[in-house]
Amino acid sequence: MDRPMAAAPDAAVGMVPAVPAASNAVVGEARRRLRCPGCRLDQRKAEREGMFPYKELFLIWLVTLCSTLPIQMLFPFLYFMIRDLHIARDEKDIGFYAGFVGASFMAGRALTAVIWGMVADKHGRKQVIVITLAAIVIFNTLFGLSSTYWMAIFTRALLGLLSGMLGPIKAYATEACRKEYSHLGLAIVSSSRGIGLVVGPAIGGYLAQPADKYPGIFSKKSIFGRFPYFLPSLSVSILAFVALFSCFWLQETLHKHTGDVTNNSIETVEDPLASTDAQEKSQGGSGAFLQLFKNWPLMSAIILYSIFSLQDVAYAEVKLPDVFSLWAISDRRYGGLSFSTTDVGNVLAISGLFLMLYQLFIYPSVAKFVAPITLVRITAILTVPLLSSYAIMPAVLSGFPLHLVVNCASFLKNAFSTQDVRGQANGIAVTIMSISKAIAPAVAGIIFSWAQKRQKASFLPGDHLVFFMLNVVTVIGIVFTFRPFFVRSIINH
Repeated sequence: MDRPMAAAPDAAVGMVPAVPAASNAVVGEARRRLRCPGCRLDQRKAEREGMFPYKELFLIWLVTLCSTLPIQMLFPFLYFMIRDLHIARDEKDIGFYAGFVGASFMAGRALTAVIWGMVADKHGRKQVIVITLAAIVIFNTLFGLSSTYWMAIFTRALLGLLSGMLGPIKAYATEACRKEYSHLGLAIVSSSRGIGLVVGPAIGGYLAQPADKYPGIFSKKSIFGRFPYFLPSLSVSILAFVALFSCFWLQETLHKHTGDVTNNSIETVEDPLASTDAQEKSQGGSGAFLQLFKNWPLMSAIILYSIFSLQDVAYAEVKLPDVFSLWAISDRRYGGLSFSTTDVGNVLAISGLFLMLYQLFIYPSVAKFVAPITLVRITAILTVPLLSSYAIMPAVLSGFPLHLVVNCASFLKNAFSTQDVRGQANGIAVTIMSISKAIAPAVAGIIFSWAQKRQKASFLPGDHLVFFMLNVVTVIGIVFTFRPFFVRSIINH
Protein backbone atom coordinates (compact mmCIF):
# COMPACT_ATOMS: atom_id res chain seq x y z
CA MET A 1 0.00 0.00 0.00
CA ASP A 2 3.01 2.20 0.31
CA ARG A 3 3.60 2.22 -3.42
CA PRO A 4 0.13 3.45 -4.43
CA MET A 5 0.32 6.08 -1.73
CA ALA A 6 3.60 7.31 -3.19
CA ALA A 7 2.20 7.47 -6.70
CA ALA A 8 -0.63 9.82 -5.78
CA PRO A 9 1.53 12.80 -4.93
CA ASP A 10 3.52 12.31 -8.14
CA ALA A 11 0.33 12.35 -10.16
CA ALA A 12 -0.85 15.41 -8.33
CA VAL A 13 2.38 17.21 -9.01
CA GLY A 14 2.34 16.33 -12.69
CA MET A 15 -1.21 17.58 -13.28
CA VAL A 16 -1.62 21.17 -14.66
CA PRO A 17 -5.06 22.73 -14.40
CA ALA A 18 -6.53 23.41 -17.82
CA VAL A 19 -6.91 27.13 -18.62
CA PRO A 20 -10.04 27.94 -20.60
CA ALA A 21 -9.45 29.41 -24.07
CA ALA A 22 -11.72 32.32 -23.20
CA SER A 23 -9.42 33.28 -20.30
CA ASN A 24 -6.43 33.34 -22.67
CA ALA A 25 -8.35 35.65 -24.99
CA VAL A 26 -9.19 37.98 -22.11
CA VAL A 27 -5.57 38.10 -20.96
CA GLY A 28 -4.39 38.75 -24.52
CA GLU A 29 -6.92 41.53 -24.99
CA ALA A 30 -5.86 43.09 -21.68
CA ARG A 31 -2.25 43.08 -22.78
CA ARG A 32 -3.15 44.67 -26.10
CA ARG A 33 -5.09 47.36 -24.28
CA LEU A 34 -2.06 48.09 -22.07
CA ARG A 35 -0.05 48.70 -25.25
CA CYS A 36 -2.83 50.79 -26.81
CA PRO A 37 -2.17 54.54 -26.44
CA GLY A 38 -5.88 55.32 -26.58
CA CYS A 39 -6.64 52.97 -23.70
CA ARG A 40 -3.76 54.32 -21.63
CA LEU A 41 -5.10 57.83 -22.18
CA ASP A 42 -8.62 56.74 -21.21
CA GLN A 43 -7.24 55.29 -17.98
CA ARG A 44 -5.36 58.49 -17.28
CA LYS A 45 -8.47 60.59 -17.89
CA ALA A 46 -10.42 58.37 -15.49
CA GLU A 47 -7.80 59.00 -12.81
CA ARG A 48 -7.94 62.78 -13.37
CA GLU A 49 -11.62 63.24 -12.55
CA GLY A 50 -12.27 66.78 -11.37
CA MET A 51 -8.92 68.09 -12.66
CA PHE A 52 -8.95 70.82 -15.32
CA PRO A 53 -6.87 69.83 -18.42
CA TYR A 54 -4.63 72.91 -18.53
CA LYS A 55 -1.72 71.18 -20.25
CA GLU A 56 -3.83 69.45 -22.91
CA LEU A 57 -5.74 72.60 -23.81
CA PHE A 58 -2.58 74.72 -23.97
CA LEU A 59 -0.86 72.24 -26.27
CA ILE A 60 -3.92 72.07 -28.52
CA TRP A 61 -4.01 75.88 -28.64
CA LEU A 62 -0.31 76.11 -29.46
CA VAL A 63 -0.16 73.54 -32.26
CA THR A 64 -3.37 74.85 -33.85
CA LEU A 65 -2.11 78.43 -33.75
CA CYS A 66 1.21 77.52 -35.34
CA SER A 67 -0.45 75.47 -38.07
CA THR A 68 -2.70 78.43 -38.95
CA LEU A 69 -0.07 81.19 -39.08
CA PRO A 70 1.48 80.24 -42.47
CA ILE A 71 -1.87 80.16 -44.29
CA GLN A 72 -2.28 83.92 -44.66
CA MET A 73 1.08 85.20 -43.41
CA LEU A 74 2.23 85.91 -46.98
CA PHE A 75 -0.66 88.10 -48.16
CA PRO A 76 0.62 91.32 -46.56
CA PHE A 77 3.85 91.21 -48.58
CA LEU A 78 2.91 88.99 -51.54
CA TYR A 79 2.51 91.91 -53.95
CA PHE A 80 6.02 93.19 -53.19
CA MET A 81 7.51 89.71 -53.23
CA ILE A 82 6.22 89.10 -56.76
CA ARG A 83 7.53 92.50 -57.80
CA ASP A 84 10.99 91.75 -56.39
CA LEU A 85 11.12 88.33 -58.05
CA HIS A 86 10.86 90.11 -61.42
CA ILE A 87 8.44 87.60 -62.91
CA ALA A 88 5.88 90.21 -63.97
CA ARG A 89 6.80 92.23 -67.04
CA ASP A 90 4.44 95.03 -66.03
CA GLU A 91 3.14 96.28 -62.69
CA LYS A 92 -0.39 95.47 -63.82
CA ASP A 93 0.56 91.78 -64.16
CA ILE A 94 1.66 91.37 -60.54
CA GLY A 95 -1.83 90.34 -59.43
CA PHE A 96 -1.89 87.58 -62.02
CA TYR A 97 1.26 85.91 -60.68
CA ALA A 98 0.42 86.60 -57.02
CA GLY A 99 -2.83 84.68 -57.35
CA PHE A 100 -1.08 81.42 -58.22
CA VAL A 101 1.29 81.69 -55.26
CA GLY A 102 -1.70 82.25 -52.98
CA ALA A 103 -3.51 79.28 -54.51
CA SER A 104 -0.63 76.80 -54.34
CA PHE A 105 -1.03 76.06 -50.62
CA MET A 106 -4.75 75.28 -50.84
CA ALA A 107 -4.22 73.27 -54.03
CA GLY A 108 -1.70 71.08 -52.23
CA ARG A 109 -3.99 70.65 -49.24
CA ALA A 110 -6.93 69.72 -51.47
CA LEU A 111 -4.94 66.84 -52.96
CA THR A 112 -4.09 65.25 -49.62
CA ALA A 113 -6.84 66.26 -47.16
CA VAL A 114 -8.67 62.92 -47.31
CA ILE A 115 -5.41 60.96 -47.33
CA TRP A 116 -4.21 62.62 -44.14
CA GLY A 117 -7.56 61.88 -42.53
CA MET A 118 -7.11 58.20 -43.36
CA VAL A 119 -3.55 58.25 -42.03
CA ALA A 120 -4.73 59.83 -38.78
CA ASP A 121 -7.45 57.19 -38.39
CA LYS A 122 -5.02 54.33 -38.99
CA HIS A 123 -1.72 55.46 -37.49
CA GLY A 124 -2.69 58.20 -35.05
CA ARG A 125 -3.48 61.90 -34.71
CA LYS A 126 -0.16 62.80 -33.14
CA GLN A 127 1.87 61.59 -36.11
CA VAL A 128 -0.09 63.79 -38.52
CA ILE A 129 0.30 66.78 -36.18
CA VAL A 130 4.06 66.23 -35.96
CA ILE A 131 4.41 65.92 -39.75
CA THR A 132 2.44 69.14 -40.29
CA LEU A 133 4.55 71.14 -37.84
CA ALA A 134 7.80 69.73 -39.26
CA ALA A 135 6.65 70.73 -42.77
CA ILE A 136 5.98 74.28 -41.54
CA VAL A 137 9.46 74.54 -40.00
CA ILE A 138 11.14 73.40 -43.24
CA PHE A 139 9.06 74.70 -46.12
CA ASN A 140 7.86 77.96 -44.58
CA THR A 141 11.51 78.85 -43.95
CA LEU A 142 12.43 77.96 -47.53
CA PHE A 143 9.55 80.10 -48.79
CA GLY A 144 11.08 83.13 -47.12
CA LEU A 145 14.36 82.35 -48.89
CA SER A 146 12.73 82.05 -52.32
CA SER A 147 14.90 83.57 -55.01
CA THR A 148 12.64 82.64 -57.92
CA TYR A 149 8.91 82.65 -58.57
CA TRP A 150 8.78 78.89 -59.06
CA MET A 151 10.60 78.25 -55.80
CA ALA A 152 7.92 80.25 -54.00
CA ILE A 153 5.12 78.22 -55.62
CA PHE A 154 6.91 74.90 -55.05
CA THR A 155 7.55 75.49 -51.34
CA ARG A 156 3.97 76.68 -50.72
CA ALA A 157 2.55 73.70 -52.59
CA LEU A 158 4.68 71.24 -50.58
CA LEU A 159 3.60 72.97 -47.39
CA GLY A 160 -0.03 72.47 -48.40
CA LEU A 161 0.54 68.83 -49.34
CA LEU A 162 1.98 68.09 -45.89
CA SER A 163 -0.53 70.17 -43.89
CA GLY A 164 -2.88 67.44 -42.80
CA MET A 165 -3.98 68.41 -39.29
CA LEU A 166 -7.12 70.38 -40.18
CA GLY A 167 -9.40 67.43 -39.39
CA PRO A 168 -7.17 65.45 -36.99
CA ILE A 169 -6.73 68.36 -34.59
CA LYS A 170 -10.50 68.52 -34.08
CA ALA A 171 -10.57 64.80 -33.33
CA TYR A 172 -7.61 65.14 -30.99
CA ALA A 173 -9.23 68.05 -29.15
CA THR A 174 -12.31 65.98 -28.31
CA GLU A 175 -10.36 62.85 -27.38
CA ALA A 176 -7.49 64.32 -25.33
CA CYS A 177 -9.76 65.70 -22.60
CA ARG A 178 -12.47 64.18 -20.49
CA LYS A 179 -15.95 64.26 -21.98
CA GLU A 180 -17.04 67.28 -19.94
CA TYR A 181 -14.19 69.32 -21.46
CA SER A 182 -14.42 68.09 -25.08
CA HIS A 183 -16.54 71.07 -26.14
CA LEU A 184 -13.91 73.35 -24.63
CA GLY A 185 -11.25 71.59 -26.69
CA LEU A 186 -13.14 72.35 -29.91
CA ALA A 187 -13.62 75.95 -28.79
CA ILE A 188 -9.86 76.21 -28.26
CA VAL A 189 -9.28 74.95 -31.81
CA SER A 190 -11.67 77.55 -33.26
CA SER A 191 -10.32 80.44 -31.20
CA SER A 192 -6.67 79.64 -31.91
CA ARG A 193 -7.42 79.48 -35.64
CA GLY A 194 -9.10 82.86 -35.39
CA ILE A 195 -6.09 84.28 -33.58
CA GLY A 196 -3.76 82.72 -36.17
CA LEU A 197 -5.65 84.29 -39.05
CA VAL A 198 -5.18 87.67 -37.37
CA VAL A 199 -1.62 87.30 -36.07
CA GLY A 200 -0.32 85.65 -39.27
CA PRO A 201 -0.99 88.60 -41.59
CA ALA A 202 0.14 91.00 -38.87
CA ILE A 203 3.50 89.18 -38.66
CA GLY A 204 3.81 89.40 -42.42
CA GLY A 205 2.92 93.07 -42.47
CA TYR A 206 5.16 94.24 -39.63
CA LEU A 207 8.24 92.05 -40.26
CA ALA A 208 8.48 92.09 -44.06
CA GLN A 209 11.27 94.24 -45.55
CA PRO A 210 12.94 94.79 -42.13
CA ALA A 211 16.05 96.45 -43.60
CA ASP A 212 13.84 99.22 -44.99
CA LYS A 213 11.63 99.58 -41.92
CA TYR A 214 14.21 99.04 -39.19
CA PRO A 215 17.60 100.03 -40.69
CA GLY A 216 19.13 100.48 -37.24
CA ILE A 217 18.61 96.79 -36.49
CA PHE A 218 18.84 95.05 -39.86
CA SER A 219 21.56 95.84 -42.38
CA LYS A 220 20.97 95.86 -46.13
CA LYS A 221 23.85 93.40 -46.46
CA SER A 222 22.47 90.94 -43.89
CA ILE A 223 20.40 87.91 -44.84
CA PHE A 224 17.28 89.87 -43.89
CA GLY A 225 18.30 92.63 -46.28
CA ARG A 226 19.06 90.25 -49.14
CA PHE A 227 15.87 88.26 -48.47
CA PRO A 228 13.37 90.90 -47.33
CA TYR A 229 10.58 88.37 -46.68
CA PHE A 230 12.66 85.88 -44.72
CA LEU A 231 12.09 87.40 -41.26
CA PRO A 232 8.29 86.86 -41.10
CA SER A 233 8.70 83.34 -42.50
CA LEU A 234 11.47 82.54 -40.01
CA SER A 235 9.44 83.92 -37.10
CA VAL A 236 6.52 81.63 -37.91
CA SER A 237 8.89 78.67 -38.38
CA ILE A 238 10.48 79.28 -34.97
CA LEU A 239 7.05 79.25 -33.33
CA ALA A 240 6.24 76.04 -35.23
CA PHE A 241 9.50 74.51 -33.97
CA VAL A 242 8.49 75.33 -30.39
CA ALA A 243 5.13 73.67 -31.03
CA LEU A 244 6.90 70.67 -32.61
CA PHE A 245 9.07 70.31 -29.52
CA SER A 246 5.97 70.52 -27.32
CA CYS A 247 4.56 67.48 -29.14
CA PHE A 248 6.82 65.43 -26.85
CA TRP A 249 4.10 65.94 -24.22
CA LEU A 250 1.22 65.17 -26.58
CA GLN A 251 -0.35 61.80 -25.91
CA GLU A 252 -1.75 59.72 -28.73
CA THR A 253 -5.53 59.30 -28.53
CA LEU A 254 -6.21 56.69 -31.20
CA HIS A 255 -7.17 53.18 -30.10
CA LYS A 256 -4.81 50.78 -31.87
CA HIS A 257 -6.36 47.40 -31.15
CA THR A 258 -9.41 45.41 -32.11
CA GLY A 259 -12.25 45.06 -29.72
CA ASP A 260 -15.30 46.84 -28.44
CA VAL A 261 -14.01 50.39 -28.64
CA THR A 262 -15.59 53.63 -29.71
CA ASN A 263 -15.46 54.52 -33.39
CA ASN A 264 -13.07 57.46 -33.22
CA SER A 265 -12.55 58.09 -36.88
CA ILE A 266 -12.14 61.76 -37.73
CA GLU A 267 -15.48 61.98 -39.51
CA THR A 268 -17.30 60.56 -36.48
CA VAL A 269 -15.60 62.86 -33.97
CA GLU A 270 -15.66 65.94 -36.18
CA ASP A 271 -19.22 65.84 -37.44
CA PRO A 272 -22.26 65.71 -35.16
CA LEU A 273 -24.33 64.50 -38.11
CA ALA A 274 -21.97 61.67 -38.89
CA SER A 275 -23.23 59.19 -36.30
CA THR A 276 -25.60 57.47 -38.67
CA ASP A 277 -23.13 57.76 -41.52
CA ALA A 278 -20.45 56.13 -39.40
CA GLN A 279 -22.70 53.17 -38.69
CA GLU A 280 -23.46 52.75 -42.40
CA LYS A 281 -19.79 53.12 -43.19
CA SER A 282 -18.82 50.34 -40.81
CA GLN A 283 -21.36 48.09 -42.46
CA GLY A 284 -20.92 49.06 -46.08
CA GLY A 285 -17.23 49.91 -46.46
CA SER A 286 -16.30 51.94 -49.52
CA GLY A 287 -19.87 51.70 -50.81
CA ALA A 288 -21.09 53.61 -47.77
CA PHE A 289 -18.38 56.20 -48.38
CA LEU A 290 -19.80 56.82 -51.84
CA GLN A 291 -23.28 57.10 -50.32
CA LEU A 292 -22.10 60.29 -48.59
CA PHE A 293 -22.17 62.01 -51.97
CA LYS A 294 -25.86 61.05 -52.27
CA ASN A 295 -26.64 62.64 -48.91
CA TRP A 296 -28.04 65.87 -50.36
CA PRO A 297 -28.56 67.72 -47.05
CA LEU A 298 -24.88 67.16 -46.30
CA MET A 299 -23.63 67.92 -49.81
CA SER A 300 -25.81 71.02 -50.15
CA ALA A 301 -24.23 72.39 -46.97
CA ILE A 302 -20.75 71.62 -48.33
CA ILE A 303 -21.51 73.25 -51.69
CA LEU A 304 -23.00 76.31 -50.00
CA TYR A 305 -19.97 76.79 -47.78
CA SER A 306 -17.64 76.20 -50.72
CA ILE A 307 -19.33 79.00 -52.66
CA PHE A 308 -18.90 81.44 -49.80
CA SER A 309 -15.34 80.17 -49.27
CA LEU A 310 -14.64 81.02 -52.89
CA GLN A 311 -15.91 84.54 -52.33
CA ASP A 312 -14.23 85.01 -48.93
CA VAL A 313 -10.79 83.83 -50.06
CA ALA A 314 -11.01 85.80 -53.30
CA TYR A 315 -11.96 88.86 -51.23
CA ALA A 316 -8.99 88.26 -48.94
CA GLU A 317 -6.76 88.12 -52.01
CA VAL A 318 -7.91 91.45 -53.44
CA LYS A 319 -9.27 93.18 -50.36
CA LEU A 320 -6.40 95.08 -48.83
CA PRO A 321 -3.46 96.74 -50.59
CA ASP A 322 0.21 96.33 -50.29
CA VAL A 323 0.12 93.78 -47.56
CA PHE A 324 -2.65 91.29 -47.28
CA SER A 325 -4.20 91.77 -50.64
CA LEU A 326 -3.57 93.24 -53.97
CA TRP A 327 -6.04 96.08 -54.09
CA ALA A 328 -4.69 97.93 -51.06
CA ILE A 329 -1.12 97.71 -52.18
CA SER A 330 -1.64 98.82 -55.74
CA ASP A 331 -1.16 102.44 -56.72
CA ARG A 332 -4.04 104.89 -56.38
CA ARG A 333 -3.86 105.64 -60.09
CA TYR A 334 -4.94 102.05 -60.65
CA GLY A 335 -7.78 102.29 -58.13
CA GLY A 336 -5.77 100.99 -55.15
CA LEU A 337 -5.02 102.59 -51.80
CA SER A 338 -1.21 102.82 -51.97
CA PHE A 339 -0.97 101.30 -48.50
CA SER A 340 2.30 100.04 -47.04
CA THR A 341 2.75 96.62 -45.49
CA THR A 342 2.57 98.25 -42.06
CA ASP A 343 -0.72 99.95 -42.97
CA VAL A 344 -2.21 96.64 -44.01
CA GLY A 345 -0.85 94.93 -40.90
CA ASN A 346 -2.60 97.55 -38.80
CA VAL A 347 -5.89 97.04 -40.64
CA LEU A 348 -5.74 93.27 -40.26
CA ALA A 349 -4.76 93.36 -36.61
CA ILE A 350 -7.41 95.90 -35.60
CA SER A 351 -10.25 94.38 -37.62
CA GLY A 352 -9.22 90.90 -36.48
CA LEU A 353 -9.26 91.96 -32.83
CA PHE A 354 -12.77 93.38 -33.13
CA LEU A 355 -13.85 90.27 -35.04
CA MET A 356 -12.62 88.06 -32.21
CA LEU A 357 -14.52 90.14 -29.65
CA TYR A 358 -17.62 89.93 -31.83
CA GLN A 359 -17.40 86.14 -32.09
CA LEU A 360 -16.88 85.74 -28.35
CA PHE A 361 -19.50 88.14 -26.98
CA ILE A 362 -22.02 89.10 -29.67
CA TYR A 363 -22.35 86.30 -32.19
CA PRO A 364 -23.40 83.57 -29.65
CA SER A 365 -26.33 85.73 -28.50
CA VAL A 366 -27.39 86.48 -32.08
CA ALA A 367 -27.20 82.80 -33.01
CA LYS A 368 -29.63 81.91 -30.21
CA PHE A 369 -32.43 83.97 -31.75
CA VAL A 370 -31.70 83.63 -35.48
CA ALA A 371 -31.58 80.33 -37.36
CA PRO A 372 -28.12 79.65 -38.85
CA ILE A 373 -29.28 79.59 -42.48
CA THR A 374 -31.30 82.78 -41.95
CA LEU A 375 -28.21 84.46 -40.51
CA VAL A 376 -26.22 83.35 -43.55
CA ARG A 377 -28.81 84.90 -45.88
CA ILE A 378 -28.90 88.19 -43.98
CA THR A 379 -25.13 88.60 -43.84
CA ALA A 380 -24.73 87.61 -47.51
CA ILE A 381 -27.29 90.23 -48.57
CA LEU A 382 -25.51 92.90 -46.49
CA THR A 383 -22.22 91.90 -48.10
CA VAL A 384 -23.36 93.08 -51.55
CA PRO A 385 -23.52 96.85 -50.81
CA LEU A 386 -20.45 96.56 -48.60
CA LEU A 387 -18.33 95.12 -51.41
CA SER A 388 -19.72 97.68 -53.84
CA SER A 389 -18.45 100.49 -51.62
CA TYR A 390 -14.83 99.34 -51.80
CA ALA A 391 -14.29 100.51 -55.38
CA ILE A 392 -15.28 104.10 -54.59
CA MET A 393 -13.21 104.47 -51.39
CA PRO A 394 -9.97 105.63 -53.11
CA ALA A 395 -11.83 108.35 -55.01
CA VAL A 396 -13.63 109.94 -52.07
CA LEU A 397 -11.43 109.28 -49.02
CA SER A 398 -7.84 109.75 -47.95
CA GLY A 399 -5.74 109.93 -44.80
CA PHE A 400 -7.25 108.98 -41.46
CA PRO A 401 -10.88 108.76 -42.72
CA LEU A 402 -9.76 106.23 -45.34
CA HIS A 403 -7.97 104.08 -42.76
CA LEU A 404 -10.97 104.25 -40.43
CA VAL A 405 -13.46 103.24 -43.13
CA VAL A 406 -11.24 100.42 -44.40
CA ASN A 407 -10.89 99.06 -40.86
CA CYS A 408 -14.65 99.14 -40.32
CA ALA A 409 -15.36 97.60 -43.73
CA SER A 410 -12.79 94.86 -43.13
CA PHE A 411 -14.35 94.00 -39.77
CA LEU A 412 -17.88 93.93 -41.22
CA LYS A 413 -16.84 91.74 -44.14
CA ASN A 414 -15.15 89.23 -41.82
CA ALA A 415 -18.14 89.27 -39.47
CA PHE A 416 -20.43 88.53 -42.42
CA SER A 417 -18.48 85.38 -43.27
CA THR A 418 -20.50 82.17 -42.93
CA GLN A 419 -19.99 80.19 -39.74
CA ASP A 420 -22.64 77.66 -38.80
CA VAL A 421 -23.06 76.04 -42.22
CA ARG A 422 -19.55 74.68 -42.11
CA GLY A 423 -20.36 72.67 -38.99
CA GLN A 424 -22.47 70.27 -41.03
CA ALA A 425 -19.70 69.18 -43.35
CA ASN A 426 -17.72 66.02 -42.63
CA GLY A 427 -14.23 65.03 -43.74
CA ILE A 428 -15.11 65.13 -47.44
CA ALA A 429 -15.79 68.84 -47.09
CA VAL A 430 -12.14 69.55 -46.35
CA THR A 431 -11.20 68.49 -49.87
CA ILE A 432 -14.05 70.29 -51.62
CA MET A 433 -13.55 73.48 -49.62
CA SER A 434 -9.79 73.37 -50.17
CA ILE A 435 -10.41 73.13 -53.91
CA SER A 436 -12.63 76.22 -53.81
CA LYS A 437 -10.07 78.04 -51.69
CA ALA A 438 -7.34 77.02 -54.12
CA ILE A 439 -9.29 78.30 -57.12
CA ALA A 440 -10.22 81.60 -55.47
CA PRO A 441 -6.77 83.26 -55.21
CA ALA A 442 -5.79 82.29 -58.75
CA VAL A 443 -9.07 83.50 -60.24
CA ALA A 444 -8.97 86.67 -58.13
CA GLY A 445 -5.42 87.39 -59.25
CA ILE A 446 -6.34 86.96 -62.92
CA ILE A 447 -9.40 89.20 -62.62
CA PHE A 448 -7.47 91.79 -60.63
CA SER A 449 -4.70 91.90 -63.25
CA TRP A 450 -7.29 92.23 -66.02
CA ALA A 451 -9.08 95.02 -64.13
CA GLN A 452 -5.81 96.94 -63.76
CA LYS A 453 -5.54 97.10 -67.55
CA ARG A 454 -9.04 98.48 -68.14
CA GLN A 455 -9.04 101.63 -66.03
CA LYS A 456 -10.84 103.65 -68.70
CA ALA A 457 -13.44 101.08 -69.73
CA SER A 458 -16.98 102.40 -70.09
CA PHE A 459 -18.51 99.49 -68.16
CA LEU A 460 -17.12 98.44 -64.76
CA PRO A 461 -13.75 100.19 -65.08
CA GLY A 462 -10.78 99.08 -63.01
CA ASP A 463 -11.49 97.60 -59.59
CA HIS A 464 -15.24 98.02 -60.08
CA LEU A 465 -14.99 94.81 -62.12
CA VAL A 466 -13.28 92.94 -59.26
CA PHE A 467 -15.89 93.77 -56.65
CA PHE A 468 -18.70 93.21 -59.12
CA MET A 469 -17.44 89.64 -59.68
CA LEU A 470 -17.26 89.08 -55.92
CA ASN A 471 -20.87 90.22 -55.64
CA VAL A 472 -21.86 87.79 -58.41
CA VAL A 473 -20.45 84.94 -56.34
CA THR A 474 -22.25 86.30 -53.28
CA VAL A 475 -25.59 86.37 -55.10
CA ILE A 476 -25.03 82.79 -56.29
CA GLY A 477 -24.40 81.84 -52.68
CA ILE A 478 -27.63 83.53 -51.58
CA VAL A 479 -29.58 81.59 -54.23
CA PHE A 480 -28.05 78.35 -52.96
CA THR A 481 -29.41 78.99 -49.46
CA PHE A 482 -32.93 78.28 -50.73
CA ARG A 483 -34.64 75.16 -51.96
CA PRO A 484 -34.10 73.07 -53.97
CA PHE A 485 -30.35 73.76 -53.68
CA PHE A 486 -30.09 73.78 -49.89
CA VAL A 487 -31.93 71.09 -47.93
CA ARG A 488 -31.93 71.10 -44.15
CA SER A 489 -31.22 67.75 -42.56
CA ILE A 490 -33.91 66.25 -40.35
CA ILE A 491 -32.70 64.91 -37.03
CA ASN A 492 -35.05 62.84 -34.92
CA HIS A 493 -34.73 63.51 -31.21
